This record gives sequence, C-alpha cells and structure tokens, in this order.
Amino acid sequence: MSIPARTFTRAWHATAGTAVVLLVGCSEPERHASPSLRSILGGTDGADAGFARAEKIREFVFPRDHGPHPAYRSEWWYLTAVVSTARTAQVEAREFGIQFTLFRQGLEARPGEGPAAGDGPNAWRTGQGYMAHVALSDVAARRHLAAERFSRGHPALAGARTGPFRVYLDDWRLQSTADDFSPLRLTTATAGFSADLVLTATRPAILQGEGGLSRKGPDNASYYYSLPRIEARGELVVGGSRYAVSGLAWIDREWSTSVLGTDYLGWDWFAFHFDDGRDLMLYQLRRLDGRTDDYNAGSLGDGRVSRTLTADDFSLAPIEYWHGWPVAWKLELRGTEPQQYVIRAAIKDQLMDTSVRYWEGVAHLEDGAGRRRGAGYMELTGY
Repeated sequence: MSIPARTFTRAWHATAGTAVVLLVGCSEPERHASPSLRSILGGTDGADAGFARAEKIREFVFPRDHGPHPAYRSEWWYLTAVVSTARTAQVEAREFGIQFTLFRQGLEARPGEGPAAGDGPNAWRTGQGYMAHVALSDVAARRHLAAERFSRGHPALAGARTGPFRVYLDDWRLQSTADDFSPLRLTTATAGFSADLVLTATRPAILQGEGGLSRKGPDNASYYYSLPRIEARGELVVGGSRYAVSGLAWIDREWSTSVLGTDYLGWDWFAFHFDDGRDLMLYQLRRLDGRTDDYNAGSLGDGRVSRTLTADDFSLAPIEYWHGWPVAWKLELRGTEPQQYVIRAAIKDQLMDTSVRYWEGVAHLEDGAGRRRGAGYMELTGY
C-alpha cells in the first residue's frame, strides 16, 4: 500500500516550485501546507479518462512486471528494511529502518507511450511525473529522518525500466546489479543520512488478493504483488557515523488508476517478518461509517505455502495513540490455531512530514508476554 493516485496529483500541483521541477528535474520542495488525505482520497474522476483500470485477474510475468506499466495512472515501487549492526559481547546491536518509495504518475493518458520516450527533445514528452520518498529510523537515537524529491520523467532525471531493472530519481536508485533482477542495490543520500544496501530476494513473489488483483472496495482495485523476504546487507551513514548493517527487507509493487472510493478515510498497512520464518502482510481500509470493511485483506506465508487472508481472518484494534496516530495495535490472527499479538511502533514519531503527511516506520511484533516475535513496517494514512 502507498499513496493513491489523486493524492499524488494534488501533491504534485501543490508543491512549491513545481514549475521549476517540471523544467529542470529534481528539487527538494519547500515547506508548505500538506493536503488532507480525507479531502482527496477518492475514486475515478475526469483526469482518469484514457488510463487502463485494474478490473480482472491478469497473468504476471517476471521480470517484465518488475518494470513500469504506463497504461495505468499511478504506480509505485516500495521498499522497507529493518537492519541492525552486529551484536557483540560488549555492544548491543543497533537497529535501523530504511524506506525508499518511487511513485510514478501519468500526468495525461498517452496510449502506447512508455515512461521513456528516447533521447533528445522527445525525452521530455513522457507525460510522467515522479515523486520519491526516503526515510531512516534510528531506533536507539529515537529519531526519524525523511526527504522528498519530485521530477518530470526524463532518462537523465527520473524513470523506471525493466532490462536491466532500474527505478530512480536523480541519485536515489534501486537497481539490479547484473542482468538478473536480484540482487538489487539501493543507494540514497540526503543531508542527514545515506544508505547503500545490497538486497537479495530469497523467496518468490506473492500475488496479493485474487491472483494479484487487490480489491479496494466494490468499484476499485489495483494489481499488487510483494517480494516478502529479502536479505539486506550494506552500510548506513547517519550524522557522520558509519554503520555496517544486515537484516531483512520487503518490496511491494502496485499499479492502478484508482484505489479508494469516497466511502473511505484511508488505510492501515502492516508487513512483518516473524522470527519463526513466516511473512505477514495486512491492510485494513477505514470507512467513514466506522464499520469493518469487507475488503480488508492480507497474506501469510513461509516461503513454501502462502495463504490469502480475508477480512474474516484477522482483526486489528488500536490500543495506544501518539498525537492522534495509532502507534500500537492488538492483532488477532484467526484460524485453526488463533494467535494474538501486539504491534508496537519502535519509535512513536515516524511521521512522514512530506507534501502528503502519513505515518511510516519500524514496528515490532510482540506476543502476549511482551516478547518480541518479529519486526517490520507500519503505514498509516488519512488521520
């Protein structure tokens, strides 16, 4: 899950200095009032005319589907990782979280035209806008750092391609290290931190929902798959200090033309690596009327078998808030052997105070006795 199409469109046009971005590429946006998710989450409108919609089950073909799908209005490549330094007899391991997201937005429908339109003057005619977010959570220091960039699509500035795989905005890049899709390398650098990680997928893609068709209400859906367990290893630089780290990452891929209908405020999304080897993804859609939504969904797998979860298979209830954001939850997984956990933010303040405000950060999975059973990421929107 991530920022929906209309949110990106509003943010793109609202960001200070957009005219400069359109002409020259990347820019760190000036601080400005963030649009409200409640006011802009919605279904299709006139701007969606001409774009394809996710309406039926399709065949996924890899590595092709790791690349862009310009027939659809909105698309994102979303990476989260929980990594730590090595633990020794003298020093405890230090935990960090890394987020990288590249959003592609079709600014106008141009059937048959891809995100890249060659070199020379035609390279500016992509009709694509890109927004990138990077963030680092330093759990020991109780701090969260984030940055944002925008660019018009152009081979020298921002884009996405399949062979070899590469998604990028300026020098923020997630790309294959050779001809095969995996291993990948993530490189990002901001004024406050940098990350250089090698990422090796250890499990096959999971098609979320109905064979990759993820319904977000009676009239809206996206194509959605996950790479749930990826070994991450590399280096972080935070405040001038270098840390050799390793851990686990998760990649979500989604594309659509509309995501949420007008009955919804936003969503709560979770992805965890259990210490026992299972991988869990859940999301719940928050309705205006407060009822549990029938389209809440998720998946639970161990690398051999993946089980699709429906709204009847789990429940989530907030138990602690930080400035209106629910940062701890009671989770019940139902089935033949029901299990109960507590999801707890590693740091309460992991707010993405970007052009669209949302909460995104490291969270821990605890059992009833408060013992840690896993770690991952939590995303909250529409509060």
